[in-house]
Amino acid sequence: MKKNNRVLLSGLLLGAMLIYACTTAQKSLYLNSNPARLFNPNPSPEYLSPEESMKRFNLPKGYHLELVANEPMVKEPVAITWDGNARMYVAEMLTYMQDADAIGERLPTSRIVMLEDTNNDGRMDKRSVFIDNLMLPRMMLSVNNELLVNETNTITVAAYRDTNGDGKADQKRIVYENLKYSANDANMEHQRSGLDWNLDNWIYMTYEPIRFRFTDGILKADTMINGAGGQWGLTHDNYGRLFYSSAGGEVPIQRFQINPNYGSLDFKDQYDPEFVGVWPVISTPDVQGGLPRLRPDSTLNHFTASCGQSIFRGNALPADLIGDYLVCDPVGRIIRRAKLSNVKGKTVTKNAYHQQEFIASTDMNFRPVNTYTGPDGNLYIVDMHRGIIQQGNWTKPGSFLRKVIDRMGLAKNIGHGRIYRLVHDGYKSAPKPRMLDETPSRLVRHLDHPNGWWRDNAQKQIIVLGDKSVVPVLKQIVMGNRAGLSAKPSHLARIHALWTLEGLNSIDRDLLLTALDDSEAQVRRAAVWMSEEFIKSNDQQLLRKLASLTSDPSYDVRSQLLLSLSYNQESMAKEISRKLISENQDNEMIAAIPGVFQRTENIKVYGSRLGSLAIADRERVMKGAAIYRSLCASCHGADAKGLTSQVAPPLLGSKRLAGDKSTAIRILLHGLSGPVDGKTYPGDLMPAMGANSDDWLAEVLSYARFEFGRGPRNGPSPFITPLEVSKVRSESGDRTTSWRLSELEKLVPDPAKPQGK
Repeated sequence: MKKNNRVLLSGLLLGAMLIYACTTAQKSLYLNSNPARLFNPNPSPEYLSPEESMKRFNLPKGYHLELVANEPMVKEPVAITWDGNARMYVAEMLTYMQDADAIGERLPTSRIVMLEDTNNDGRMDKRSVFIDNLMLPRMMLSVNNELLVNETNTITVAAYRDTNGDGKADQKRIVYENLKYSANDANMEHQRSGLDWNLDNWIYMTYEPIRFRFTDGILKADTMINGAGGQWGLTHDNYGRLFYSSAGGEVPIQRFQINPNYGSLDFKDQYDPEFVGVWPVISTPDVQGGLPRLRPDSTLNHFTASCGQSIFRGNALPADLIGDYLVCDPVGRIIRRAKLSNVKGKTVTKNAYHQQEFIASTDMNFRPVNTYTGPDGNLYIVDMHRGIIQQGNWTKPGSFLRKVIDRMGLAKNIGHGRIYRLVHDGYKSAPKPRMLDETPSRLVRHLDHPNGWWRDNAQKQIIVLGDKSVVPVLKQIVMGNRAGLSAKPSHLARIHALWTLEGLNSIDRDLLLTALDDSEAQVRRAAVWMSEEFIKSNDQQLLRKLASLTSDPSYDVRSQLLLSLSYNQESMAKEISRKLISENQDNEMIAAIPGVFQRTENIKVYGSRLGSLAIADRERVMKGAAIYRSLCASCHGADAKGLTSQVAPPLLGSKRLAGDKSTAIRILLHGLSGPVDGKTYPGDLMPAMGANSDDWLAEVLSYARFEFGRGPRNGPSPFITPLEVSKVRSESGDRTTSWRLSELEKLVPDPAKPQGK
């Protein structure tokens, strides 16, 4: 017996050694793990002062947080931006979820405040209410001496300006509006964010199928056929690659392979299955997904509120952070750090740590909703700091989340807010920017600044000023000459000089031919990208040069070449594309691009399908398509086949969608809970959309039934009118609870099921 025990003990020890060796090998694939994390299984929802809250953070060695601003200086902050002189503008959603029923949420009492750090110690010490009486401001962009602002439930963008220096805007003008725009006013979470002035001088946002160009003081819109996607948060890297995320779809990173203007491209393995798992350091009972989204220890097991992403592009933190992807999950009270890798032109990502997060807190009220690279080169974090983070559609009486909110008293924690900056040991402050006071020739020097914030804002400011006296020096920088810089220009300086010239309408063929021979692949890629106007005009000299890039050593260059050539259907351009595809059949990225073009063409063909419809039906379906792409696709997928995260059931071929109209209308009016076709989905609930107008509901249902219903040819018409919606709404009376399928089947029996006598 003792001998057997010794054998058993030896086996256990050997097994433990093997497990340790495997775990060590696995962890070696990641950065050094953070210090051991202390887990709190019973966190308190009680309010903590900033000083107490900052003690509850888990951070990597050498990093620490500094408080930039807190309540009462800021309340309910959701987004920040800086002007060229580093004055910070903070969007405050003062009416967001002030109780669990979202009472008064749409009152126009929110604001944007301007904060200043007058002594450059990193702490804001001066505050002005820049704009008051707003309806939940959600997008901001500083352009020269103006602040562009968008509010919830409208696509209109207004420019505000302070003309007398008192810190309050006294001029307002509309720079974009669309009087035909139909907002999804039932859920303010599922609306646009962004206004990100990208490297290519287009201004992007989430959800809406348009991008903007700031021209002659206004925003000019350009339609993107495949839409934008995303939800709360949008960012770009040093080379103009955009990064979206979808909280509703539980997707922490998406649509970053190609620019959305070309189409949509995501790979199933662009991150591994483990990437969507999150690792809080406290139990997280307040999840809208309910028990399926919790581990046995009550921690969140999956991204459910991914938002506020950024690519770190600063120069004040360790160099290994530059280019990393950071994304918040306020439900998990964490901020993920992800490493991005280029695999033959395809971008893949993984968590920088093994089953840990970059930043995590045991303060239940820590609600990170945005991150930014700041003018000082550090990372800034916007903490809404509140009890309830989910919008009212998810906190209705009787829901899993509402029970937790009421039990823990989360609704009482409102009216707070913090803005932090993440710094590293040894950080020393640097001079603040004064770009609004500088000449274009001085601004050119910032195009080679080590902090991406400076490069972006210098490029933007030069373009907005429109002073072409700097064109000669910009061309010299592109050619690699020092041209007044402190040293020979880096490849980033050459890229920004190219795009600044593009923004000044001063790109010429000879300059592009020079840039296409640059030693740096990303400069060549940028030159291909901005060659598109010449490609569209079938410029033979440039096309011959582009033909020589089909065997470029960089797959990024080859991929961009194939994308850009799509704007020319003439023989020479098509032959270059054919050669690219045939010679790169083993490259996953290039092989996938023709599929993108086909999907775009399908959308165009779909448009032609509408030509045979009655005018009213056609207009309704077209409006519904825009609503679906901006809202429904985040959970059901753009193709209605569902998402990999399986956050919601597929709609394609759904008998509830294709069958009796009243069933689909009832589901949209009041929501749906419980299993669907034998499967339970996270959250166990489709939120009610009945707060929207009858027209809105008719539009989105008409599109979904027309495109995805797949009903019988001789079946009921797929189109739904506002009158039909109104009739079902009246029949539903004062119903406030969501439907279950068993109830709906009693109202309209499923013909495929045998009915009892």
